[in-house]
Amino acid sequence: MKIPHPVQYQGSKRNLAPLILQHFPAQIERLIEPFAGTGAVSVACAAAGRAERYWLNDCNKPLAELLQLIINQPNALADFYKTLWHEQLADSEGHYYTVREKFNQTGSPQLFLYLLSRCVKGAVRYNSEGEFNQSPDKRRNGAKPETMRKNICGVSALLNGRTAVSWLHYQEMLADINETDLVYMDPPYQGVCGERDSRYCSGINHDEFVDFLHELNKKEVSYLISYDGRCGSRTYGKELPDSLRLKKMEIEAGRSSQATLLGKKELTCESLYLSETLLQIKDAEQPQKCKRPHWGQLPLFEQKKAHVRL
Repeated sequence: MKIPHPVQYQGSKRNLAPLILQHFPAQIERLIEPFAGTGAVSVACAAAGRAERYWLNDCNKPLAELLQLIINQPNALADFYKTLWHEQLADSEGHYYTVREKFNQTGSPQLFLYLLSRCVKGAVRYNSEGEFNQSPDKRRNGAKPETMRKNICGVSALLNGRTAVSWLHYQEMLADINETDLVYMDPPYQGVCGERDSRYCSGINHDEFVDFLHELNKKEVSYLISYDGRCGSRTYGKELPDSLRLKKMEIEAGRSSQATLLGKKELTCESLYLSETLLQIKDAEQPQKCKRPHWGQLPLFEQKKAHVRL
């Protein structure tokens, strides 16, 4: 089954989702994404029939509202996009900047869909005032209306009727997360920004995030985190502390676009952390003879070569 994606959102885990899902429990009552973005992992999970319910959250309110429209009002959203898309044909670049100005004034999620489809590399950028300031991709006009409708309706078919959407700060979610949930977290990229990055409307504080994870541990919540990583021999981002009792592994994400441009062969590897509670559930699901000590875990791309199934 081809997984539907309305926009090719930069930083999305759509390509890595199948590898991430390998570490999910067999049965999930509710999957929660506190940093959902476009919800690529939840969409892949729903396509695989792995969870009963979903909670998608992102503090970027227009993005979260867009997810809500995709799930609950797919055809109305597709109709709006179709009208906007055809309006651009006379003056594509000028039309884009007009829509961008209207979006920064109104925060309209419908306008945001068009901007995400048309902007350079599907990459969001914000100025110091919090305004969306990414330029249009001059080589293309964005997804054609019929393609956009197919993908919007595809996501809606997977998530409609069993998905809650919110735009809270992730810490506000803690009281409503319990031990029957699985939480997947892909917080803002650490590589260059710390708490400020033009690619995100808001960053996170590392120490506060660690405190949040300790609280999840106290509640015995199962979770996974995509957080730091490396490109070749260079690492980026702070590792999560040993006090959290997490298992760290690596997922091979391929060659970075920058490395490709420079003719280098450096591979980017993203870290995936698994909580202790999740590891216990995964161990319980497997026959005793197949279990292996956590300290003997291979990086995910090495597992594939060795044909070892976790």
